[in-house]
Amino acid sequence: MFAVCGPEQEGESKVSTRQEHLDFCKQRAMEYVERNDLLNAVTSMMSDLTKHPETKSVGDALSGLGLLAAMQAQQGDRDAVIRYIKGFN
Repeated sequence: MFAVCGPEQEGESKVSTRQEHLDFCKQRAMEYVERNDLLNAVTSMMSDLTKHPETKSVGDALSGLGLLAAMQAQQGDRDAVIRYIKGFN
């Protein structure tokens, strides 16, 4: 299955494989980490996982882990947030 991934330009759509979408999710989340916006890094990852049919169930199944990562983000634990994001494969 394929799904739209990332921003679209007018008149074009970008389809992605599971791995391409997962890479997109990680890249976008890490952009928040680089801005030290840890909570948005976690919520971005959680949200983006649900936007591709082949990663949706992972996002649903690991929502509890996402909540733990969000708590760590609120405590300023940058390393824990990075481990959360990079841990998906």
